[in-house]
Amino acid sequence: MGKSKRNSMKRYVQSGMLVLVVLCVSCIDKTIEKENQDQQSKKQVTAKDILGNPDYLAISYGGYREITRDSQPTVKDIKEDMRLLSAMGIKMLRTYNVQLPHAGNVLKAIQALKAEDPDFEMYVMLGAWIDCKNAWTDKEPDHTVESEQNEGEIARAVAMANKYPNIIKVIAVGNEAMINWATSYYVQLAVILYWVIHLQELKKNGALPKDLWITSSDDFASWGGGEESYHTEDLEKLIKAVDYISMHTYPYHNSHYNPEFWGVPTGEDTLSDIEKINAAMLRARDFAKNQYEAVTNYMKNLGVEKPVHIGETGWATISNGFYGPEGSKATDEYKEALYYKHMREWTNTEGISCFYFEAFDERWKDAGNPKGSENHFGLFTLDGRAKHAIWSQVDSGMFKGLTRNGNPITKTYNGDREALMKDVLVPPKAEEKSIAD
Repeated sequence: MGKSKRNSMKRYVQSGMLVLVVLCVSCIDKTIEKENQDQQSKKQVTAKDILGNPDYLAISYGGYREITRDSQPTVKDIKEDMRLLSAMGIKMLRTYNVQLPHAGNVLKAIQALKAEDPDFEMYVMLGAWIDCKNAWTDKEPDHTVESEQNEGEIARAVAMANKYPNIIKVIAVGNEAMINWATSYYVQLAVILYWVIHLQELKKNGALPKDLWITSSDDFASWGGGEESYHTEDLEKLIKAVDYISMHTYPYHNSHYNPEFWGVPTGEDTLSDIEKINAAMLRARDFAKNQYEAVTNYMKNLGVEKPVHIGETGWATISNGFYGPEGSKATDEYKEALYYKHMREWTNTEGISCFYFEAFDERWKDAGNPKGSENHFGLFTLDGRAKHAIWSQVDSGMFKGLTRNGNPITKTYNGDREALMKDVLVPPKAEEKSIAD
């Protein structure tokens, strides 16, 4: 081959290699660009995208295992829980305070899981606990003055929201802090309004992420869905100040306190026991729907249009008090399973987020009474047994390889439905009054 031909061939090869390099660089650039876009897309998920979206199921979460909150769950414990909840399709958690390490450990656990798997998604509605003066002390609570601890609680919530902007999507000012039956700690509505406005101002000034949503999470009555005593000018201002309303509804508790919907009405006397129970649970769902509609209607009557979501609702599985065998007979795993199913179906269909209460049993809530209902609202027991509401998810293999406290996920009652049904009680006749222990 002549020299000119060799040079020509060399230039041709070099030219071809240059084209290949350019193509490879272009492909790499496009891949990097797509990865950046995907990452940016994940970072831009906001409360507006999450709330009301059935692809982002919500739940209330407390990871406490022991009889006292002095024993805090570790990041390792919480990561174990997060994997279980993620397997269920849960992507939005609600926490309650930033006074204790728990919320911070939840955020650390989620961040660690995201570092291990960039596709892991979990977001947080961060609760800032609000009290009145002398709450939880040996002094008489002063409901006209707020606790001096509130300012620090809000400051901690702000710091966390700025540290974890890709995880914290909502700050909730207070938990049932406006409802008058919370006699240990409730505050005047003006206190909640003050702190909500404070956080909204921080957003405007760039001191909080602009897409962070601010609310308060409280009983339906506090949001105007009940007695007129709550229909105040401050409530109107609060409804206009929050980004959405987070309301609580508990047919379970009302099976004792307002049992008109509960029990077996005369027209259902001839139904079988299981039919009586099923009918009662549909009425429980409708009770929750009515409270939701009452809040929504009150808001609209004020000329306000914004989302209303359910910040808390649930059904306990054990009770030796108002709701147990000597009371309303509302309590067992079969009824919890029905309530969970009904509430998820309704809220998912209607585009309502439901922070179901709660993920796991916690035994510190009624430490002196192991069978107290407050200890038994979880979908999982303390040791990781799945209650009847999620037996089907165990059957599907959803929790394969996952654990709680090191225990593989199994079913309560060893999966024996017949044994479970022996603990299921028929609600009393409607005219009968619930009896406390």
